[in-house]
Amino acid sequence: MSEWSVAEPRRLTFDEPVTALHVRVVNGTVNVVGTDKGSAWLEVTDLEGPPLTVTQKDGTLTVAYDDLSWKGFLKWLDRKGRHRNALISLAVPASTRVEVGVVGATAVVTGVDGRTEVKGVSGDTTLVGLSGQVRATTVSGSVEAQAVTGDLRLSSVSGDLTVIEGTCPTVRADSVSGAIILDLDPTGGPTDVGLTSVSGEIAIRLPHPTDAEVEANTASGRIANAFDDLRVSGPWGAHKITGRLGSGNGRLKATTVSGSIALLRRPPREDEPWDAGTGSGERRVDGDAGATHEPRLGDGTAAPREPGLGGGITEPSEAGSGVGADGASVGTPAAEGAGVVTDNSSAGLPEPSDEPLGHAAADGAGGALPDGSVSRSDGGTTSSTNDKKVL
Repeated sequence: MSEWSVAEPRRLTFDEPVTALHVRVVNGTVNVVGTDKGSAWLEVTDLEGPPLTVTQKDGTLTVAYDDLSWKGFLKWLDRKGRHRNALISLAVPASTRVEVGVVGATAVVTGVDGRTEVKGVSGDTTLVGLSGQVRATTVSGSVEAQAVTGDLRLSSVSGDLTVIEGTCPTVRADSVSGAIILDLDPTGGPTDVGLTSVSGEIAIRLPHPTDAEVEANTASGRIANAFDDLRVSGPWGAHKITGRLGSGNGRLKATTVSGSIALLRRPPREDEPWDAGTGSGERRVDGDAGATHEPRLGDGTAAPREPGLGGGITEPSEAGSGVGADGASVGTPAAEGAGVVTDNSSAGLPEPSDEPLGHAAADGAGGALPDGSVSRSDGGTTSSTNDKKVL
């Protein structure tokens, strides 16, 4: 076994093969990079407090304090930790199994193909380009995983959990009060997703097209849904989204007690057609159920999109809109501050004027406000929702 005591900034190069890495530090930053070039190395650029002990035995490289063990790591809150700080960087073979534990420190792990596990008490964790199994647990720090292709498991008490461009076969995330944000990459195959939160919000953006059986539940939070193929149901206060998207090969289940749930649709790529019938991402808020649905014209077809407006479309009012006698569709005002109609040929529609864009809504209909929100009048009570806000 080889051993070093590092009490000041220093760089070490390890000629022996490294198959596993264990890192445990208090405060500061830990950067771990997987590489297929050259030998493994460690660089300590700043160090305060007791020295770090570096050992290499049977292919396992360990960088840690002597009094900080991996077992029971999340319970380690020694007051002496306030006087510790370490800024370290490590490069190891991409196939290395990595275990990182941080207390009040930032952890960044990139380019590792082996199994990766990160435990944090209050530091933030960033995981990028990992293809092996990944598990990250934190108390109050946030976790962000980007372009992870291996099975992913995230857990937090109050920190936010974010997955970006995920192509993971399996995603599990649970939080007490932190938010969970999941963005699935369209190039990935069917994914098995399970998300659980007590009071945190859950936002999921699905690619186009999507193959999944969907079930999302909230006991007292709001629900936003951008897919026509999914059904919103439930008694007052509790809401559920269920249904099948595509062939239903994948699975998506999200549950929260008091948090809100939003199912969003990733915009199609430039080479893909825009299919409004399967959920174009345009939504309006249903004031009764707290759900959102794609707006429709009187004949049940999707409301047309006005080029250049870039926002959602409010439903036309019953008077002076819908379908004319000749079957032609008539004006639909745009939601984002633009009172534009697509056709003024039918009777009952106002002639265009030089007034600023935006107009007052008819009784019981939606209208656009100057700030881009949508006002609705129902039974003499006017409410306002922001078309851009889904939670």
